[in-house]
Amino acid sequence: MSASKIKKIKKSILISIIFGLLGIFVEISFTAFSTVFTDKGINWSLEGKTYVWMFFIYALIKPLFDIGYPKVSKLNVLIRIFIYSIIILLVEFISGFLLETLIGICPWKYNRGLTFLGYIRLDYIFFWMLFGYIIEYVYLFLENVITFDSYKLHKTTNGK
Repeated sequence: MSASKIKKIKKSILISIIFGLLGIFVEISFTAFSTVFTDKGINWSLEGKTYVWMFFIYALIKPLFDIGYPKVSKLNVLIRIFIYSIIILLVEFISGFLLETLIGICPWKYNRGLTFLGYIRLDYIFFWMLFGYIIEYVYLFLENVITFDSYKLHKTTNGK
């Protein structure tokens, strides 16, 4: 395998890991802040939660953007973020269905809001649009910044 192919694989793995971690962070933050206001007053504990499965689901952002971004990059931003939100809902639905089929439970089974079979909440589409918009910029940033080119460090003596 060529050195450039190895660098490309390393870059893809690293970006997938970053998206997995970013997704978990966003999900924990979202669930924490969505429970601040309760019937009993303000809950400052900011207790958020997620599932280990979510790391792998969010890590799919990299390969999905590799495939999809070139196809939608020239479209109007509103159309792009709508497409992203639909893809996110599809991934959430498929992931929830597969998890329930394979392990017997969908960890995030929704029981309130505008749900579809408990796997997705359609009333979250605005949040998914915002998330897709942010992810597009993160994806482009990471694609341009992360390289595995080696640079030699030169020791300077400052004339001494």
